[in-house]
Amino acid sequence: MTRIFNFSAGPAVLPEPVLRQAAEEMLDWHGAGMSVMEMSHRGKEFIAIAEAAEADLRELLGIPADYRVLFLQGGATLQFAMVPINLLGGRKRADYVNTGEWSKKAIKEAKNFAEVNVAATAEDANFTYVPEQSAWKLDPQAAYVHICSNETIGGVEFHWVPDTGAVPLVADMSSDILSRPVDVTKFGLIYAGAQKNIGPAGLTIVIVRDDLLGRAPKGTAGMLDYKVHADAQSMSNTPPTYAIYIAGLVFKWLKAAGGLAAIAEKNRAKAKLLYDLLDASAFFRSPVRNCDRSLMNVPFTLRDERLDEAFLKGAKERGMVQLKGHRSVGGMRASIYNAMPIEGVRCLVDYMKEFEAKHG
Repeated sequence: MTRIFNFSAGPAVLPEPVLRQAAEEMLDWHGAGMSVMEMSHRGKEFIAIAEAAEADLRELLGIPADYRVLFLQGGATLQFAMVPINLLGGRKRADYVNTGEWSKKAIKEAKNFAEVNVAATAEDANFTYVPEQSAWKLDPQAAYVHICSNETIGGVEFHWVPDTGAVPLVADMSSDILSRPVDVTKFGLIYAGAQKNIGPAGLTIVIVRDDLLGRAPKGTAGMLDYKVHADAQSMSNTPPTYAIYIAGLVFKWLKAAGGLAAIAEKNRAKAKLLYDLLDASAFFRSPVRNCDRSLMNVPFTLRDERLDEAFLKGAKERGMVQLKGHRSVGGMRASIYNAMPIEGVRCLVDYMKEFEAKHG
């Protein structure tokens, strides 16, 4: 069997040990005589899986006892609506920081429920930087402040946590959660689609502080109310059981690898390899301001875009796929999540040097 280097932004590469364990347990999970796919979500076997997954996630992120962990569905996109529905709490306004495509989508959806104040935007430079907080125009009456901590498409990442005072900070961490340690107590709510750094598509994780529960307006559908899910331990309906199982295996893989501090060191090393080449090259270019460059998603362009297809074809021939940039920005994008081995980045860097020598 030959494994390729998959640079997809999501669904993305998973740790090979996790895939192997899942394969070994496919027909018979721990002597249960059935696959996790076949288990009742209310049976003792799956409840044990879900409880272990939550416990390991809490350990990895240091999640305090006064925060709930919810295993939901609908992707981060559903959270664009669930956040204002649940957090406005009778207030009318919310602050959003616009750093790219996913911020724009969150803002558009929030406008269906709230008066949105765009406290800061990087639109003036085509979303290639994170606005300094000194330039933000926050509303002290806002129900919350929303950021996207890592823009998967544009490759812009917050390497600092905003100070929003008494106003809860909300973060879409879909593409950088678990890539480094995070002080959860600085956030009122964190949400993330799983299909980038956690597991397969279908699972969404929400980490929400207790005092932010129970604020949804009367008449809100139960499936859109965080408190309903929290009170039912994420089993108000059938949860995405197999996705939770795989996420749990990923959490154990991360713990065995030394936790988030250790994985962050590896991620910095991988990103440095790629950014060092980009900075030294006159043929390839990174559009993002240096201090705001993502460690997870690295967009870059070729000096002559007419060579894009040849570059992608050559990469595929060398066992590297999903390097084409998002249609909204073009160019290339290498997503180098936790599960991407450093060998994959070395392979890409070597190929880029070879390509530049031939076409530069």
